[in-house]
Amino acid sequence: MTNNRSPLMVVISGPSGVGKDAVLERMRLLPREWHFIVTATTRERRPNERDGTDYVFMTTEEFRSLVEKDGFLEHAEVYGRWYGVPRSQTEEALRSGKDCIVKVDVQGARTIRTEVPDALLIFLAPPDMEELERRLRERKSETVEDMKRRIDTARLEMEQEEKFDYVVVNHNGRLDDAVTEVDEIIAREKRRRG
Repeated sequence: MTNNRSPLMVVISGPSGVGKDAVLERMRLLPREWHFIVTATTRERRPNERDGTDYVFMTTEEFRSLVEKDGFLEHAEVYGRWYGVPRSQTEEALRSGKDCIVKVDVQGARTIRTEVPDALLIFLAPPDMEELERRLRERKSETVEDMKRRIDTARLEMEQEEKFDYVVVNHNGRLDDAVTEVDEIIAREKRRRG
């Protein structure tokens, strides 16, 4: 795919609590021809989450069945729950000529880089680790033990940012700046690759 119409797979990643969902929510408001991949998961639905919109919620058995059918572009166990990027969604969107926006953890981004070498990987970073810890604690959605595990994992994930094509810092109170930067990166890469 070498012409200007070639679709681009954009991977948004970063540690838990950095604001990936908030960035994606704002990106959906932009007038762009993007297809947002809905990740499948076996975790419990949180209040106000919608099946098929926020995540595709599956039982562990349903998820395993899809794994056996090679139905995920990438999948992994994260904090005791399974997450996966449905292969059918990505293939359909790319075939239709739409750029795909995929949200995954750092491990998932590495897997997608292997599967789709020309994917654009954007690492969403916090201003610093103290701020990331504060954000995670404010969510109050995990046990103390789970919180410690998320913070330890986030520290390790922060060390992986140099393996991404771009790093965008999501500063407090400046969500729109992060979204604008991601949008500009995608536009610049589309021009460069076109």
